[in-house]
Amino acid sequence: QVRLVESGGGLVQAGDSLRLSCAASGRTFSNYAMGWFRQAPGKEREFVAAISKSGGSTRYADFVKGRFTISRDNAKNTVYLQMNSLKPEDTAVYFCAADRVVVTMTSSSWGQGTQVTVSS
Repeated sequence: QVRLVESGGGLVQAGDSLRLSCAASGRTFSNYAMGWFRQAPGKEREFVAAISKSGGSTRYADFVKGRFTISRDNAKNTVYLQMNSLKPEDTAVYFCAADRVVVTMTSSSWGQGTQVTVSS
């Protein structure tokens, strides 16, 4: 399995921006599709965004379209989530995941998560 470490979370105000990073190691990064998920207190984990192995294809949850952008740098073994116009309801622990085919909730490689808190 690929090892994933997220960073970049923090406490921000509504309307602010954050960029999350997820550094991968242990396997060839470009062989993995990558994604971001989040879990708010008392709620189930949900899909946020995903990106293909080459970076040429992306998909987003409806609630982040136009605000969040997923990208990857295969030379740096890192996937990013640029989050703009943050809302209090974006408060959650954000996790990155990797999969050799398509990233889903059942993908086997996950990071430990990074906390994002958005105050109103």
